[in-house]
Parts: sequence; C-alpha cells; structure tokens
Amino acid sequence: MERKRNRLPDYDYSKEGYFFITICTINKEKCLCDIVGDDAHIVPKEYGEITEKYIKSINGIDHYVIMPNHIHLIIKNECGTMWASSPTIGQKIKSFKIMVTKSIGRQIFQRSYYDHVIRNEEDYVRICEYITNNPYRWTEDKYYE
Repeated sequence: MERKRNRLPDYDYSKEGYFFITICTINKEKCLCDIVGDDAHIVPKEYGEITEKYIKSINGIDHYVIMPNHIHLIIKNECGTMWASSPTIGQKIKSFKIMVTKSIGRQIFQRSYYDHVIRNEEDYVRICEYITNNPYRWTEDKYYE
C-alpha cells in the first residue's frame, strides 16, 4: 500500500511562515503525560519531559502542547541569510525526532507527521486556541482511544 502524502505539492517548506504540526506516538501509546482533574492539569511522564526539552530546542518554536500520545506545535520558519539557508520544517522535525529517540533509547513517534501551513492571523489565533484548549477536551480528542 502506498503512503498518503501529507505535504502540499510544490510548496516550499523552507520559506518563511508559521506551521502547525501534529506528531503522534507509535500505536498512540500514552507515554508522554497524563491529564488529570477538571482543570486538565498536564502531568508529564519521563518521555514527556524529554520531549519537552527537545521541543524547546527547536528554532522558531512558538506555541506547543504535549498530550498523552501526541504533540501539537506551531513553528515559525525564518529565511536564512543570503550566505546560509534555513532548515526546512521537515528537517527541523526530523532532527527533533532523532534527538528524542537517542535520549530515550527507542523510537516513540510515528514516522510521519501532520502539517498545516498557517495562512493568516485568523488561522494562527484559531490554532493557538485549539492547542491551548486541547487538554480540556482530551476525552473527546480523536487520539484519546
């Protein structure tokens, strides 16, 4: 079976802009955190703490949430100078996954990821609200299972 392509054809993922990224754990394993109480308090697990450490090291990280079996990120990609190019979003995600895998000693994230090019301020605000409110809606989340 051929894998479905997630990326926009002919879109330059190295160009400047904001991107919404979702990365799921393998088999939706709930290894990153627990969400407890009416206030949807996020209690990180060991893998979640390691994941957060490397999320914070992503150049351009703007907003994120760590859920039990997936993460949501907004990454701002900035263009390089005329002498050096900037990494693409794909290169940033690949590097992030490699660092987490090396630190943990095994792969915990699925091979691919979901991305969405944020097109305007309204889209950005809507996605920020979604990320912020995601823990409160955990039991209704499509990744809850």
